[in-house]
Amino acid sequence: MGLDVFDLTGKVAIVTGGYKGIGRGIADGLAQSGADIVIGARNLEGCEKAASQLKEMGVETLAVRCDVSNVKDAENLISSTVNRFGGVDILVNNAGITGSAKPVMDMLDEEWHETLSINLTGIFNCSRAAAREMVKKNSGKIINITSIASFMPIPHSGDYCASKGGALLLTKVMALELIKHNIQVNAICPGYFATDLNPTLGAKIEREVKKRVPVGRIGNVAEIAGLAVFLASSASDYVVGAAIPIDGGVILK
Repeated sequence: MGLDVFDLTGKVAIVTGGYKGIGRGIADGLAQSGADIVIGARNLEGCEKAASQLKEMGVETLAVRCDVSNVKDAENLISSTVNRFGGVDILVNNAGITGSAKPVMDMLDEEWHETLSINLTGIFNCSRAAAREMVKKNSGKIINITSIASFMPIPHSGDYCASKGGALLLTKVMALELIKHNIQVNAICPGYFATDLNPTLGAKIEREVKKRVPVGRIGNVAEIAGLAVFLASSASDYVVGAAIPIDGGVILK
């Protein structure tokens, strides 16, 4: 049958915000496929705990405190990875926040700037630093976690939608610029998932969300792992600048 195209043994993967939620689901999937994992987030204790648990899968791990909105932190995340492992093969830009959840008229300046700085500038900061290392090896995978909000307006989410829409176009620009260096850049666009960002979904709210999801349920973070492994592996070498929804069919309605 030949080599397993999904085997990531020997690869080094960075997952920002990877100690919980969607990021942790992706980190688990990449580790199960053999990749060594670097977890970067503002919560160093959370990173260290996740790294310790991932190491039990038989891979090497590293925890790095990183605020992706801070250029020096982002560059330190990449340099720490290179110093420990000799390079970086996969970057998953997952760190993000849900935003102010306010109408645009009521949104504060600092709320707008915080959402954009983490959800959009954070991708730029980490991708730029990682790409500079990937170019040296003439190979790499960058996976940006955007949202179905990249495609559709959501009331009271102007800051969030703007950040995710921007992240989608940034993905496509980077894909065009970096493919000549054999670096594939793509996006995963999740819909409604049960994560630590929304842990207290009440029964009433959950029923309301399910009405919008054709598959009839909220997603489990483990269900993103397979898609992330595909985009991180050689199986996706001909996939360039794609934005793949994983939303139970929400954007079809």
